[in-house]
This record gives sequence, structure tokens and C-alpha cells, in this order.
Amino acid sequence: MRVIFFGTPEFAVPTLETLLARHQLALVVTQPDRPSGRGQQVHASPVKQRAAAAGLPVLQPARLRDPEWPSRLAEAKAEVAVVVAFGQILPQAVLDAPTRGSINVHASLLPRYRGAGPIAWAIIRGETETGITTFKMDAGMDTGDILLQEATSIRPEETAGELAGRLAQIGAQVLARTLDALDALTPQRQDATAATLAPRLKKEDGWLRLDEPARALVNRVRGCNPWPGAALMTPAGRLLIWRAAVAPATTTDEPGTLVSNAAGDVGVVTGDGLLIPIHVQLESKRVMAWPDFLRGARLGPGARMTAIGA
Repeated sequence: MRVIFFGTPEFAVPTLETLLARHQLALVVTQPDRPSGRGQQVHASPVKQRAAAAGLPVLQPARLRDPEWPSRLAEAKAEVAVVVAFGQILPQAVLDAPTRGSINVHASLLPRYRGAGPIAWAIIRGETETGITTFKMDAGMDTGDILLQEATSIRPEETAGELAGRLAQIGAQVLARTLDALDALTPQRQDATAATLAPRLKKEDGWLRLDEPARALVNRVRGCNPWPGAALMTPAGRLLIWRAAVAPATTTDEPGTLVSNAAGDVGVVTGDGLLIPIHVQLESKRVMAWPDFLRGARLGPGARMTAIGA
């Protein structure tokens, strides 16, 4: 099958690899090169890097809503477009450029978690299952008719980055099955009444509110790893928490207070239970173990942590 591929981040690369092995890629469309990292060096997207290595033609439109793009894409004479985490909302005329329309690989079991952040929000909200959906795209936000779905459990300590790695591989497999069976599949309309939203994460989504239960805080830590990181304020400065656990609390201290539990761990009192950080990072410092941070910052039981902006 002749295919146009739309994608940008590392999550999209396994699907691109599958298409390279099984279909004819007419064109790869990815986001423009952008600065990233501490030095703000301009980098090509992971999809562009892989496409270039394979010798594929690559387009990097700043705005696919500009009127020339539907006709330019139609010149590729593709049967199908496959879209994976591209990063722009595609207008209907672009979706219709291939003769058989466009298919999206989405990292949730639609209609739940429509939007740009389905993996992170599923973890933050305490879900124990997610999956991959392939669907026929329309001009709405992840509203098109479902083709195939595959569920997977969310592991108890899994971070958004770790889950994304697994779902990227599952997504490639589900997309392969979707294209193989495309003529036989009957698209299923989504139940809009069951839809939930998963907007793109902002830095503030990682701010820990210490009056919440410890389990909810650990879920936020997991969901905000690798970006934007879960953060709170300490006497030593703003602290990112990359891994954390929950422990019972028998104290009546205020949320945010450091206390020792029976196992000798120092944790943060929350609205219900103790938050026990595992891996942490002060701004502009390396990631370190929580006990090492406490020693270096000279903090112990009785010290106070607060929410960002509190």
C-alpha cells in the first residue's frame, strides 16, 4: 500500500519502521526543526532523522492549514495517510488527500483520553488499563470511527515515559493489523457520551498539592516523568521528584512536614499517607537519591515542604 506518514516524536518511530518494512512510503511529513535542550540547539525530529536515514522524501510544513497543502499531498498519489503524534490538527482537506483517507494511531482506548496527553493523564488519574486505538480521522479531536483497539495494563510503578515506550511498539503492531485488514474492517462510531479529555501537559500540571493523598501524588509523579516533572518547594529550593512511593502515616502533622516512619524512611506528610521520594533533582543539579538530598540540604524530620506558588 502506498502511504504518507505524519509523525514527529520518538513515539512515532516504531510505526514508521513497520511501514518501511511492509508498505511503500511515498512521503514523510514532520514538524519543523526546533531548538531543544539546555543549549537550545536546533534538532531534527526523531521521525525526520529516521526518514532521512531511509532516504525518504520529507516535508516540514509550519501550518498544514495553508491552502496549498492538500494539492501538494495529493501529488504523492497515496492510498492512505498514517498519523502518529504529528503535533498539528489536520484539516479535512489534508485528511482527504489520500484516496482512502487518513488513519490515526492513538495511545488510549477511545473515546477515553482524547487529546495530546493521553498517556500522562491516564497515569495521573490512576487508571490501571489503557491501550491503542486506530481510527479513521475526521476534522475533530480524536473523534473518528474506530478501526481496531488493543488494551494493555498500566504497571503499578510505570512512568509515562516507560508506558509510552511500550505503547509505541503496540501501536506499530495494531497499525500493521489495521492496514492488513482494512477492506474487511467495519468502522465503529465512538460513544461521545463516554469521552474524556487529555490535553497537552503544562508545567503547572506537575506541581504537587500536598493536601492530596499520597497515592494521587505518586500517580502525578509517574505521569509527569519525563516531562514536565513533578515539583514542590523545599528550604533548599525547587525540587523535582522523578520517582516516589507511598507509605502509611500515623502522624497528625500538617501536610508538607517531613517525618520518619517505623521503617526509618523520611517522608512528606500528605492529605492521606506519606509520600516517600526516591529519585529527586534540585534545579540545575544532577538527579540523586532522596537520602542524599536530605543530607546535602541538611533537612530532616520537622522540616517543611510546600506546593509551588503556595
